[in-house]
Amino acid sequence: MIAETTDLPTKLAKIVVTDDQGRYLIPDLPKANYNVWVRGYGLVDSPKVSTALGKTLDLKAVPAPTPAQAAEYYPALYWFSLLRVPEKSEFPLQKIKSQGEWLNIVKTGACQSCHALGTKGMRTIPKELGTFPNSVEAWRRRLQSGGARALMTRDITRLDTEIALKYFADWTDRIARGELPFAKPERPQGIERNFVVTLWDWSRPTAYLHDEVSTDRRNPSVNANGKIYASTEDSTDLIPVLDPKTHTAAEVLHPVRDPNTPSSKNNPYAASAYWGPEPIWDSKTLDHNPMMDEKGRIWFTSRVRPGKNPDVCKQGSDHPSAKVVPIEEADRHLSMYDPATGKFTLISTCFQTHHLNFGNDANQTLWTSTGIGGPGVLGWLNRKMFEETGDEMKSQGWTPFVIDTNGNGKRDAFVGPDQPVDPTKDKRVLVNIYAVGVSPSDGAVWGTVVGYPGAIVRVQPGPNPAETALSEIYEVPSPGFGPRGGDVDSNGVYWASLASGHLGSFDRRKCKVLNGPTATGAHCPEGWTFYQFPGPQLRRERSRKRRGELLHLDRSVRHIRSRAQCADCDG
Repeated sequence: MIAETTDLPTKLAKIVVTDDQGRYLIPDLPKANYNVWVRGYGLVDSPKVSTALGKTLDLKAVPAPTPAQAAEYYPALYWFSLLRVPEKSEFPLQKIKSQGEWLNIVKTGACQSCHALGTKGMRTIPKELGTFPNSVEAWRRRLQSGGARALMTRDITRLDTEIALKYFADWTDRIARGELPFAKPERPQGIERNFVVTLWDWSRPTAYLHDEVSTDRRNPSVNANGKIYASTEDSTDLIPVLDPKTHTAAEVLHPVRDPNTPSSKNNPYAASAYWGPEPIWDSKTLDHNPMMDEKGRIWFTSRVRPGKNPDVCKQGSDHPSAKVVPIEEADRHLSMYDPATGKFTLISTCFQTHHLNFGNDANQTLWTSTGIGGPGVLGWLNRKMFEETGDEMKSQGWTPFVIDTNGNGKRDAFVGPDQPVDPTKDKRVLVNIYAVGVSPSDGAVWGTVVGYPGAIVRVQPGPNPAETALSEIYEVPSPGFGPRGGDVDSNGVYWASLASGHLGSFDRRKCKVLNGPTATGAHCPEGWTFYQFPGPQLRRERSRKRRGELLHLDRSVRHIRSRAQCADCDG
């Protein structure tokens, strides 16, 4: 059941599920006039009925006249499951060694990072895109559209481009000819029926919300019933703010230090089928991820200046971290917005930032990840020192990921990432973490390494992290692969959403080996447990004989996008 109103300052909708007798209650609606209607799997939307609060409505569901009309309401992953991938026997290809690696790129590793591939806009080719001799050429042109052109071009070339375009074109061609999802979604079951979904229409049509925050995750009572703050990444520098009590939306302009900071408006761009020939994105800050502190202030990973670093970050600097790993550039930094004063504090970091999370230590350390690529370091801001001194350089630091391969329990001189293990030294691993989280149990910092099969990393900072931090790296074993979002629970167990179609948990306490010459990634498969996500299976043709293959799709615990996994895939 959906109740929707435009009487409030922002458009509002609430969605609930009926019980087996068709009864429903839509709670906590603000005073307004509403349109109410029935939506469900196997149905088409019922006529909307206008009503006010306190009324009892007896609405009649409308069965879909055809399977095609019913399928228009299916979740995106049911359509995505129609996508075929190259046969396992076709690998290795020129750029891809295995089917699992291909799947990882098509899903969380690249394609689904920008697109929900099963949505209407992606499973069809809009006529506004132009006229093309075939669907391969239509897809080639589609991937040049809009401000993400450079990213889409980069990622399609990570696959075998022509083969990938052929499979995407085949997918949309079959759907255009009338092929429908072979699986049908079930109505919510059990406790799923208790969900009440509240939706506000905030920000602006040309922007997108990348992340949002409403409280300090260490103490969820902070900012109770208060405003919600979002990040808009490449789309705009205007930070969306929603007041869920008054149903009002506002925007706050995020500044930069240097007016010469690049803007996404100048990204490579081709005309969009939906927005036309002019760029709609215009962001210098690239606000990526917000976190709220105990005072209700919002900290962002954001760009505050052009990418070239000052000399204090580079070779020859006396900064303690630069002596260990000098860094030439950083494309995203840190900022803090204080709603009480309406002011931003901009913080230039030598290390690039992507996600961020607070520790529970006395220094209120703010830890950051670098994302998909970067210099291979873990960065931090000593928040206590920064707020006492205002010295951004003295208050920040970074460390490489060094594993204890000599097994003595402390960090020593280390060999480089491309050098073999030396039994008398430790070893640096060149990885960049995407997610970042701090364990409430012991203060260790955890993160995910995006890739195939991918890995997770644990860092114990020690008293002087630039020189004392020790890392542990754990590869994702079969049948899992492709970590992206992740977090650590109160017991120190790490959880990650996987492109393989699993929620993976890793319990370090189960490991037989934690350090030493063999502790280089593949040494603790016993620490992993995999939980299969629900969803349809993907069928594909195999040689000349049609047969079923299993590609399980998941819904990420962090980014709600459809992804797939092949049961007999490599890894």
